[in-house]
Amino acid sequence: MLAVTILGNNSALPAFDRHPTAQVVTMEDQIFLVDCGEGTQMQMAKYKIRRSKINHIFISHLHGDHYFGLIGVLTSMGLLGRSQEMNIYSPPVLQDIIELQLKVADIQLPYPLHFHPLTKEGVIVREPKFEVSCFPVYHRIECWGFRFREIRPFRRVNPDKARHYGVPSAFFDRLKWGESYLTKDGQLVENGWVTEPAARAKSYAYAADTLFDPRIIDSVKGVDLLYHETTYLKDLTEQAGKRFHSTTAQAATVAEQAGVQRLIIGHFSSKYEKLLAFELEAREIFPNTDLALEGVTYRV
Repeated sequence: MLAVTILGNNSALPAFDRHPTAQVVTMEDQIFLVDCGEGTQMQMAKYKIRRSKINHIFISHLHGDHYFGLIGVLTSMGLLGRSQEMNIYSPPVLQDIIELQLKVADIQLPYPLHFHPLTKEGVIVREPKFEVSCFPVYHRIECWGFRFREIRPFRRVNPDKARHYGVPSAFFDRLKWGESYLTKDGQLVENGWVTEPAARAKSYAYAADTLFDPRIIDSVKGVDLLYHETTYLKDLTEQAGKRFHSTTAQAATVAEQAGVQRLIIGHFSSKYEKLLAFELEAREIFPNTDLALEGVTYRV
């Protein structure tokens, strides 16, 4: 399973009961926190996010609405008796900021905290069932997007056919990865005889605060679900550019040209109380668009 739960969908100023940016990505038994604006831990409690399952936190950039909630999340985890390690992926200077906050408060976290500085595009986490990569987006300061991808066997075993050819169940996992089986008497059981193509691995891309830039298209090409910021409606295209943000039409254009399956949009400016116009404008270009609403889980 791959799913995204929105904890915060607003831009810099909390308004209209909307909170600064934060979301959790769920893949199988893993939960990842992506950005951590002010109030994130309150939203996690409200929407019953199991913080003990979070071992990886991704911070796109160091504007406060994307990380001011982090120190609270980290210290609360310590107060709740966390012992397993935590990994944080972020621009390099975040380590100095967090370590200073812990130092001046004389806090010793009861769990290992590992910082992984983002310095170049590429894979930053790879485990047997998933991988996460980062890519640059184009904001006023250094800023990164993230792409989450399931890693699945590319074949599905047909147990009846496998047993018919004498393939033991202990070999099934290797069949899933495309191996053929050699019987004890030297007969080769071709993989295609006993397997079928498996479902395609799913993917999600998070495009953090950014100008409209065609280079992003290659980084998110073909994902099942794309989150892209839409701070402004399309009538404020010039203002969006000056402030290094995107509009509804620009986000929808990225989704269309990247060939993604579905788009969710967020990071709404506090100048807007109602959000329906965001959805309507984006759908003019990319019909399969939805608002990133707080508390909603978007399944892939």
